[in-house]
Amino acid sequence: MTLPAATSPAGDASGQEIPFPPAPIEELLRSFVKAVRAHQLYLPNNPVYKGAIDSVRAAFAPIWEQTDELPLKFSETDIKWFGRPVFSENTKSADSLPWTFFKDGVREIQLMPGFEEDELVKLFDILQRVRKASPEEDDLLTLLWQADFANLRYRYVDLGAEPGSGLADGSDKPEPWSPERVRAGAREEAEESRATVVNMQDFDATLYFLDEKELDYLRLEVVREYADDLRQNVIAILFDIYEAQSAPAVRAEVSELIETLMLMLLAAGQLRSVAYLLAETQVVAKRASGMTPEQVERLGRLPQRLSSPEPLAQLLQGLDESADLPPQLELTQLFEQLHPTALETVFAWMSRLQNPKIRPLVEQAADRLASSNTAELVKLILSRDRAVAREAVRRAGAMKTSAAVVPMAKLLTDNDDASLRLLTVQALTDIGSAGALQALERSIEDSDRDVRVAAARTLGAKAYRGVFGRLEGVVKGKAIRGADLTEKMAFFEVYGALCGDGGVAWLDSILNSKGMFGKREDSEWRACAAIALGRIASKRAQEALQRAAGEKDIVVRNAVSRALRTPAAGPPSR
Repeated sequence: MTLPAATSPAGDASGQEIPFPPAPIEELLRSFVKAVRAHQLYLPNNPVYKGAIDSVRAAFAPIWEQTDELPLKFSETDIKWFGRPVFSENTKSADSLPWTFFKDGVREIQLMPGFEEDELVKLFDILQRVRKASPEEDDLLTLLWQADFANLRYRYVDLGAEPGSGLADGSDKPEPWSPERVRAGAREEAEESRATVVNMQDFDATLYFLDEKELDYLRLEVVREYADDLRQNVIAILFDIYEAQSAPAVRAEVSELIETLMLMLLAAGQLRSVAYLLAETQVVAKRASGMTPEQVERLGRLPQRLSSPEPLAQLLQGLDESADLPPQLELTQLFEQLHPTALETVFAWMSRLQNPKIRPLVEQAADRLASSNTAELVKLILSRDRAVAREAVRRAGAMKTSAAVVPMAKLLTDNDDASLRLLTVQALTDIGSAGALQALERSIEDSDRDVRVAAARTLGAKAYRGVFGRLEGVVKGKAIRGADLTEKMAFFEVYGALCGDGGVAWLDSILNSKGMFGKREDSEWRACAAIALGRIASKRAQEALQRAAGEKDIVVRNAVSRALRTPAAGPPSR
């Protein structure tokens, strides 16, 4: 029956406090949708069907303990309770429960105790008829009116009324639009129009006698029918059987079917269905009753099977070579099911991917796996596969993973790949912890020039005093004199930032002193000393620079001028 105005539920409950937590209602609606599906797929004597109906009836019990009536409102995609969404479905199709009520004008229903006993299955029958009905058949509002429920009331919008007419509260009295009156009028018109001679148009079997609206409806229904993914229904049926039938032989057979189905779906490129299958696997492993450890372990192997190197590599290769990729949502859902063991394979493929559309999605999957599995990420830093090691180092640096410092330090000393060592220096710079700076100390003596310069600049920028002894040995050694100007300048700048006033005498001797025959050091060496003096915050350093201000050598004079303008470095940290 329709809701009388005096007993209708609260209107717009936005901002209103809910009488009790919504969890029982959310669980009820999930069970309700599952039971609607079972009602469509199984006969009443099927165990899956019986189990679904019993689950819905049991879900009402905790609600009736809290209240004597359950008001629910419908929008296009949501079911709301006191203004709070308790069930959502994004699609507007015949399979969407909110849309089924909303499109036929039903905006609100109110359930009362006793509905679940005799009237629940009657409502399922009505929903099944509505989903299969043609435009000429009765809609949901008409069927609800005919059913004359005792424990279900509803409010509706008269879709044929003028705009702004709002919700109709109504009563049990038939209204002018009532289905009985509509059918009676149709019979009267048919009787009046019946001809006494044969009309050949009555035998027209082509579609041309349909009007444009009917043709559009047929086209849309054909498109919807072909677009409907029956694979997910098959997966749901298999898992329903798995939950309902606890016999070990049955569950073993269903598990085998699910494993085979996953491989077939992967081969067919049905990634969304694979993602759905893997997600349902985890849900069923936790929810199904009477699960043995072996059964739980077998279901848990499915995501691990996809995450193993060989199938995952084949999947990534197929996606990279495919000209027609699946929708991004399907790929994202699939990658979210990968286990930590997939991280190595994903890293290995990062440098091989050529398809610009698939690369960002794999990047996202790598970020998710790396951020949630630090131990696996740290382990891969020392991988023998250099592509894997590079990706692991780069992401550990970006994530500032302190646990990665120890394996990175080992890379700096034991790896012969200069480009990987340079990447490791950059990652340790990003991490920036005391342990990371300590790991960089030896790199100022690395065999590769770029690694030495990068390490020195990082240690100087961080004012890391712990490297000073090693740095002083490099700056005062013979090897640095054979380096290029960029490397010399980098090391002298760091030396000036760390040595303090104690290094002024040595730098002053390079910049201003003359040899036995009045010969000075070469221009580059003196210029480096000037740059280092400019980094020292002391009066003695400034005096040494002032003495060289009138230097005739253009290289030295420019370096001195630059050093005098450079803000002096603060006291080095210890």
